[in-house]
Amino acid sequence: MSLQDKVSRLIDEALDSRPDIFILDFKISDTNDIQVVIDGDHGVSIDDIVYLSRQIEHNLDRDEEDFSLTVSSFDITKPFHLKRQFKKNLNRNIKVKTQEGEKEGTLISVNDDKIVLEKKVREPKKIGKGKVTVIKQEEIPFDQIKDAKVVLKF
Repeated sequence: MSLQDKVSRLIDEALDSRPDIFILDFKISDTNDIQVVIDGDHGVSIDDIVYLSRQIEHNLDRDEEDFSLTVSSFDITKPFHLKRQFKKNLNRNIKVKTQEGEKEGTLISVNDDKIVLEKKVREPKKIGKGKVTVIKQEEIPFDQIKDAKVVLKF
């Protein structure tokens, strides 16, 4: 069995008991540098990273294979990879790139087909001068999303 198959099996076994954690990326280089990126439905703690690291490292034989292992959490500045990450980020401000351009708003709904963003917009009053703040919602089908990520504000 190849190192790729062994590590893949160990990850699957470890995540069977932790369905709240999921894999975003898994690579093994030519020099046996194993890199695993995880995310979780409720975030990822250092304990989650340690748990997965130990499940992999303690079940591989260093006499058979020389390897290095890095398990890390998802970088919030990177675009989402899975629909599951949208669900995790409900009620957060996100930026979405589509074929028509960029859209930004609060993610208020996610289903299998689309997301719904909500944002406040200033529009002219229907009667009289001035503007009024209106809350608008926009549905964006997943097949139109090129890229999406959390907007960090300080």
